[in-house]
Amino acid sequence: MGKGQKGNITGNQLEAAVKTVLSGKGFEIVKYREWAKSPSNFGNELLLTNVPYTTIYKHKGNTEFLLISKKYNCTIRIECKWQQTSGSVDEKLPYLYLNVIEAMPEGKILILIDGKGWKEGAIKWLKESVEQKRYTKEDSKKKDILVFNLTDFFTWANKTFL
Repeated sequence: MGKGQKGNITGNQLEAAVKTVLSGKGFEIVKYREWAKSPSNFGNELLLTNVPYTTIYKHKGNTEFLLISKKYNCTIRIECKWQQTSGSVDEKLPYLYLNVIEAMPEGKILILIDGKGWKEGAIKWLKESVEQKRYTKEDSKKKDILVFNLTDFFTWANKTFL
């Protein structure tokens, strides 16, 4: 099994953990494309999967999830990144961050990042960029960006969705 294939499997496990936690909190899991055809066919507590947006390069991009809740009055885009072994995924973090601040339309975005293969300083750079609101403009400074590992995500979900 190649590194990329292994990475996809472990990345899928991270996404499966998100689905498990949020479905346990009462969110219905629906493919975005099915929901977009007729939102009225679905409830108000949803975890949409494979959610499109237009990237900073003006290409079609997708994030793993969009959490929509009328009960908790929130819409949160969720991006998952897993790095089990060393590789070049670290180099994509600045691209991800710029997409979060410039291209993703939601005001609240959660980046779930985990695994032991990240280069030293990569996650620290991402967290500092979020905290210092690097490269933001007036409108993007208002975005609420969260950077969690899996443990942080579990804790947040348990505190947020009672």
